[in-house]
Amino acid sequence: METVTIDGIILHLSQPDELPMNWVGQEELVTQIMAAWLVMGSGDFPLNPRLIGKPGVGKTTLAYHAAKRLNRPVYLFQATIDTRPEDLIITPVISDQGKIKYMASSIVTAMIKGGVAVIDEGNRMSEKSWASLAPLMDNRRYVESIVAGIKIKAHPEFRLCTTMNDDASTFDLPEYIHSRLQPQILIDFPDREEERLILSANLPFADEQILDYVVNFLQIAHEANERYTVRDGINVARYALKRLRIDSPKRGKGIPRERVISELREAASMILDDAAAAYFATIMEINGDKRTI
Repeated sequence: METVTIDGIILHLSQPDELPMNWVGQEELVTQIMAAWLVMGSGDFPLNPRLIGKPGVGKTTLAYHAAKRLNRPVYLFQATIDTRPEDLIITPVISDQGKIKYMASSIVTAMIKGGVAVIDEGNRMSEKSWASLAPLMDNRRYVESIVAGIKIKAHPEFRLCTTMNDDASTFDLPEYIHSRLQPQILIDFPDREEERLILSANLPFADEQILDYVVNFLQIAHEANERYTVRDGINVARYALKRLRIDSPKRGKGIPRERVISELREAASMILDDAAAAYFATIMEINGDKRTI
C-alpha cells in the first residue's frame, strides 16, 4: 500500500478504481463536466459539478467517463446516510502491531495524487459530513483532519464532482454546500436512439428484436412518467435472456416471440413491479405476430 508523509503523519493511500464503465449517450453532458473542471489560468480554480437525475440514468458512469478523459486516476466514494466526516478524510485503524494507522479516504487520496474524486449519491450524506469538505470546494482547496491533526492541500490537478439522486430518500443540502457544488447538470431519460445504443452496448449478446422490445417498454414508460430507467431495462433483459438460455441453450434460436415477451413480462414483474410487466403486454398487442427469433 502506497504511503505519504504529511507533517510527520504517515498516510496509507487508497487504490484508484478501474471499472468497465463506458458512457453511451449525449456528448454534450461530457462537455459540460469538462468545462466545469477547466482552469482558465492563474487565480482560477475548477468547479465541482453536481450531476442530478433519477437512479439508473447513468450519472456515475458519466462522471467516471468524464474523469477518464482527463487521463487521471479516478476514485469513487459511495456516500450513505451513515457517512461520517472521518470517513471522508482520514480514518484511524489499529495495525497488527497495535499501532494506529491513518487510512486516507479515496477523496483524500485523489487530492494527494491529483486524481478525480467522484462522490456517488452525495445527497445521502448529512450536513455534518458535507461541512468537513467545505474548504475543499472553494478556493482554499484543503481539508483538515481532526483525527490526525493535519491539514491536507489538494494537488493542482485534483478534480471533484458528485452525483445526486432525484428521490425522496435524500437530505436537502445546506445553502453553503449547494453554492459550492456547481454547476448543476441534469441527466434525463435518453431518447429512443440513445436508449437503443445503451442497451446494445450493455447487452451485446441480445437479439435485436429483444432490444427493440425493451426500448419500446422504456419509451412507453417514459411517456407515462414512470420511474423506470435504462438500468431497469438492462436488468429486465438480462434476466429474461438467462431464463431463455436455460430452456434453449442454442442462443434462443427458434423461440416464439410470444414466449420471449412472456419471459420479459415475468422478468419485469420480478425486478420491477406488475405495472412494468403490463407494458410488455401492450407491446405484444402492438407487435401482433408470433414468429420466432
